[in-house]
Amino acid sequence: MTNVFHRDTRATYPVAVAGEGVWLIDREGRRYLDACGGAAVSCLGHSHPKVIEAVRTQVGRMAYAHTSFFTSEPMEALAELLARSAPGGKLSRVYFVSGGSEAVEAALKLARQYFLERGEERRCRFIARRQSYHGNTLGALAVGGNAWRRSRFRPMLMEASHVSPCYAYRGKESGESDEAYGARLAGELEAEILRLGPETVAAFIAEPVVGATLGAVPPVAGYFRRVREILDRYGILLILDEVMCGMGRTGTLFAYEQEGIVPDMVTIAKGLGAGYQPIGALMASEGIFETIRDGSGFFQHGHTYVGHAVACAAALAVQNAIRDEDLLANVRARGKGLRRALDRRLGAHPNVGDIRGRGLLLGIELVADRESRAPFDPARRVHAAVKREAMARGLLCYPMGGTLDGIRGDHVLLAPPYILDESHEAEIVERLATAIDAALGASS
Repeated sequence: MTNVFHRDTRATYPVAVAGEGVWLIDREGRRYLDACGGAAVSCLGHSHPKVIEAVRTQVGRMAYAHTSFFTSEPMEALAELLARSAPGGKLSRVYFVSGGSEAVEAALKLARQYFLERGEERRCRFIARRQSYHGNTLGALAVGGNAWRRSRFRPMLMEASHVSPCYAYRGKESGESDEAYGARLAGELEAEILRLGPETVAAFIAEPVVGATLGAVPPVAGYFRRVREILDRYGILLILDEVMCGMGRTGTLFAYEQEGIVPDMVTIAKGLGAGYQPIGALMASEGIFETIRDGSGFFQHGHTYVGHAVACAAALAVQNAIRDEDLLANVRARGKGLRRALDRRLGAHPNVGDIRGRGLLLGIELVADRESRAPFDPARRVHAAVKREAMARGLLCYPMGGTLDGIRGDHVLLAPPYILDESHEAEIVERLATAIDAALGASS
């Protein structure tokens, strides 16, 4: 008997009681190799002593002070670290929230207010991409392209435009180069801007590496540079959602660094605080900040736990650990190692269509037929079977359905902690491979 309103009301969950490095342990003593960090959250694993001590120290000193009255030392220090670390020297202002969906909501509202303060009142439209995911609050859900999550709440969502994702495995035409594919998608974005009227569009929002909905899909080279050029041509803001792919997950602290561009805003969460406290942030350019400061002077937004001192102290310790322990180098090395192990074990599997990703954000797309790339019948719920079989083997992974269009397609996402060592790679891959085979047998 439970009084908890669990997300799956029919499920019975094991009770997690402890964590040790890359392992989670339930009340029965069973150990689970955490190869997904929950939802790409636990980037330092589950028992980092310096982060635990930072939380204890801050709680003992001061747990909470509302940001309409005070700032705090941890918030100021964390903001300074993030601004200093952001490539391009443009994202100098940080607005702290409690998670990724809140960060996206803040970005949408700030984009709208920015143009109001500039006297461009018609700019209220947002363009995003199909098969994206930007959060579960109503604004984030509206710009998101996850059809399944959107469907029940569609009448409550503001209108937003959606263009094609940069999804080479499914979207690139036969004989088409990466450059031509990227140019075609950028052209589609520009056509949508012109259809809406450039003077009505506030921002384009996208994940540099698409996470949960598509399964670790990186863009083709040059795609985001073309996007940036088009947006600049029409005075439209670029919001990059790095809630999942940022804070080191793809091998650099900010994922956009690998695209050779700088956005006007970036949203971060998950790897920011590594799950030790709920925290997210919106980073905005100095130009956006100055427009608000020199206009009304007040960003018309806020939540009770904005800039929570304990959350900021935890995140500051997490970011210091990533830097001091040179974990980004480990992400790059272990990401290559895990990718090689996946290719060796699953690269020729008859039901694995694509293995992709960057750093320690990797995806495996499952197909009924490799040659035609035909997906499984959604009724088989292959992704759910993989999750069940993986947990039975002591592996936590992040499978999802609806990869193609919100209904068809299955993939598995891997996002293990940055502290992963070489010995874990083969264990993850072997457990996953046997889980996939068992799932396909069980769901046939």
